Amino acid sequence: MQYTYRYVRRQRKTTERFGLLIGGEETSSSNDNYVSIVNPATSEVIAEVAFATEVDVDKAVMAAANAQEEWTRSTQSKRANLIYKLAQAVDSHRAELAQLETKNVGKPILVSQNVDLRTAVDALEYFAGMAYKVEGITIPVPGRFLNYTVREPYGVVAGIIPWNYPLLQAVWKIAPALIAGNTVVLKPAEQAPLTPLALGRLAYEVGFPAGTVNVIPGYGEVTGKTLCAHLGVSFIAFTGSVETGILIQKYAAEHVVPVTLELGGKSPNIVFADADLDVGIPVVASGIFTNQGEVCTAGSRILVERPIYDQFIEKFVDYIQTSVKIGDPMDPSMTMGPIINHEQLNRIEGFIERAKANQTKLILGGKRRKIKNLNSDLFYEPTVFIDVDNDSELAQNEIFGPLVAIIPFESEEQAIWLANNVKYGLAAAVQTRDIGKAHRVASAIKAGNVWINTWGNIHSASPYGGYKMSGHGREMGFSIVEALTQEKSVWVSLR
Repeated sequence: MQYTYRYVRRQRKTTERFGLLIGGEETSSSNDNYVSIVNPATSEVIAEVAFATEVDVDKAVMAAANAQEEWTRSTQSKRANLIYKLAQAVDSHRAELAQLETKNVGKPILVSQNVDLRTAVDALEYFAGMAYKVEGITIPVPGRFLNYTVREPYGVVAGIIPWNYPLLQAVWKIAPALIAGNTVVLKPAEQAPLTPLALGRLAYEVGFPAGTVNVIPGYGEVTGKTLCAHLGVSFIAFTGSVETGILIQKYAAEHVVPVTLELGGKSPNIVFADADLDVGIPVVASGIFTNQGEVCTAGSRILVERPIYDQFIEKFVDYIQTSVKIGDPMDPSMTMGPIINHEQLNRIEGFIERAKANQTKLILGGKRRKIKNLNSDLFYEPTVFIDVDNDSELAQNEIFGPLVAIIPFESEEQAIWLANNVKYGLAAAVQTRDIGKAHRVASAIKAGNVWINTWGNIHSASPYGGYKMSGHGREMGFSIVEALTQEKSVWVSLR
């Protein structure tokens, strides 16, 4: 079956206009205000998007609440069928959605095609298959009683997502909530609302009941705050910064609403002296320079064992200079595009200037790059600092850009200590040929995701989340469906 995608129908217009998606309809905001969305690679306005006011948030939550009871009563097969149809629709429009993702956030088109779209389709199909796996248990209790449990939806789920992987994050928030019987109000990041809105349009077109999926872009201090504090919201699923996550948990606490938080990271990539550098260096480079370093699990601290420290740096720099290509993100040969906006670029440059002022050794990059025929100053070179103090802000704070700190270590024990000596615990990687060492270090690292001789692997069936200030709760797999349902215990007298 072929689905009609409105972006395709309208693409002859100079600027596409996206309304709010509330209760099965696309509407303007209550103040009729539209915000321009700019392509970071060209500085061109590519869309105008309605941003939700407090009034619009209330309408979206009420629409979701009105739809929730009927959606919960619907059969698992109906939910699964609609989610699978959405997967088919996304798959049918991979090319358009990948282009829209790249134009909105600046990531290379190959990343949009081979990571974002491929994983989004896989996730939708996976959660469609979860329909008959939300199960309760029977419990052997004393006396003449039957005791069993059932899992039931919370109601209205508020999903709040970041700007670095907007389509994929939208799928991860919407699909498991829906299959569990909840309805959803999704707030995309104000910088990157286009593919979440396109996903919402497709959900309407494949037949989701009105109100089950609502997408309301807007500013965090207005739309996000109102949504999280709304009495009609029963669960909050958030991915983003630690600072915003703390605020959301406070809003949720006022109404005793459960939350899942997937927050920041300062992930170590540990390279032992016995690692195969020909294999490991491309892995380590992809760990920090994929998506311009705008990745929460970015391996932004490279810990290198002293015997190979100089050799690693030489090979690493050579690899960057020959293999990392910065340019037009619509060019399939490019591996890095622009930073998303000037606010983020200024943040990155602030870290670099302070590090240089503190005499930290900069050996590569550290400046903007002008790309021929592109009217943008948001392209930034891969940047490498060496001999970095693990207590410095360069090694302790999430930067979210193509900037890496290389730190030497002397022993396995010191590597583990350095890896864990940050407030974050989202991810880590270990490069070694010693399988025993690999498992020892993976066990000792305090992080929710550990990769051995690889980096960045995710799958819809595998739980994903962090320790410490990287948050709590898990995305994907059975973990997220359990989080999005509440357990009821039923006692039956057999007398």
